[in-house]
Amino acid sequence: MDGISVRNCPGTLGRRAFVRSGLVGLGGLALADLLRLEAAQAATARPREKSVIVLWLWGGPSHMETFDLKPDAPSEYRGDFKPVNTNVSGIRICEHLPLLAKQAHRYALIRSCHHDSPGHVNSTHTVLTALKGGDQEIPPYKPPQPDVWSVINRARGDWSQGVPPYIALPRVRYNGAAYLGSGYDPLIVTQDPNAAGFRVPDVSLPAAQTLRYARRASLLQRFDQMRRHVDASADAQNLDAFQQRALDLLTRNVTGKAFDLSSEDPKTRDRYGRHDVGQRCLLARRLVEAGARIVTIDFPCVGGQKAFSWDDHASVWNIFEQMKIRLPVLDQVVSALIDDLYERGLDKDVLFLVMGEMGRTPKLSNYQGQPGREHWGKAMSILLAGGGMPMGQVVGETNSLGEEPQQDPVTPLDLQATLYRYFGIALDTAYVDQTGRPIPILPTGQPIRQLIG
Repeated sequence: MDGISVRNCPGTLGRRAFVRSGLVGLGGLALADLLRLEAAQAATARPREKSVIVLWLWGGPSHMETFDLKPDAPSEYRGDFKPVNTNVSGIRICEHLPLLAKQAHRYALIRSCHHDSPGHVNSTHTVLTALKGGDQEIPPYKPPQPDVWSVINRARGDWSQGVPPYIALPRVRYNGAAYLGSGYDPLIVTQDPNAAGFRVPDVSLPAAQTLRYARRASLLQRFDQMRRHVDASADAQNLDAFQQRALDLLTRNVTGKAFDLSSEDPKTRDRYGRHDVGQRCLLARRLVEAGARIVTIDFPCVGGQKAFSWDDHASVWNIFEQMKIRLPVLDQVVSALIDDLYERGLDKDVLFLVMGEMGRTPKLSNYQGQPGREHWGKAMSILLAGGGMPMGQVVGETNSLGEEPQQDPVTPLDLQATLYRYFGIALDTAYVDQTGRPIPILPTGQPIRQLIG
């Protein structure tokens, strides 16, 4: 609807005629008509709208302490934790993830994702964009190529669900829309939803979207003046489904309701955990249920612990001490969200990803008697749940020391191809950069065959 002016409703048009006219004209085309066209197009050319929730474990979670333990490796590799059986034969995960051990039928593990980038910035760029991250990690830390989330946001087109399409709780570091423009960056919500008095944040949109939403706000202001009459009017009962949806979109505070955690069952809030990451995960479910397309959740650490990320170097803290604090929280929030998606019937159209930018060195480091693991992109694990994909399986395998893939290697480009396929985006899509050149969103890479059915 960019570039379409909103005309003032003529003063001689009565309320009843106003409703019957299709609600509001947008440049001569009623919103209800736009919704009909959108539905017709979706029915003939586009799959049902999908969503994704990403729990980002910033710093690089160790695969050797989470989803790819090596109990038969020498002690300097295997570490302190033991694997346990899950409810799917042959799949074993860390003993400190007991709730997830009962849910293996509802998720898939990729154990063979790998790349060659050494640092946090370039690893993030490598994992989230179509380009390998540069060797130098220098400001402003933004990728030269759009990240996968902004590409999805652009490719899937305009949004009419009543909530912002892309929301970050609060952010994923070092990502960005690059030449696609800041209009495809996320709405960033920095407030802690577990804090007393948490409320709907002030919605500050990227500059490129401000005008579009201002136009909708103008429409909403007019509807506010008549809503109490329409709700009680027989005219509202006679509106067809698309007119009713248009009226609801413009007169109901969809975003506000989605952010209102006070309306959630306290038992559900307890299940997720009364901490920032738990309530952000619950909020993410509420947002996609309300219509958001992409929600990312930053989970660097557990509040109050010594560790400030999953960057478990021997020189900064004891990896096993800090993992014992962090893993139970990961277990709680991931298992709660997986259960919620399936129990609410969202598992076909919502994909849940749990990942970071890299793994950790299979061989333990030691700094003044303190164990840890260093940066390692050659092997990393990713958990996926829902999305209508085949679950209860492991994709790929690393060697006996957890050093590198030895079966079904997966690259970040393969993961991106899988996400584009899930969202119905053609893999040969290209966008024009600042110089006017068409740049493909995916130069190489294929969808992961085990996940596409």
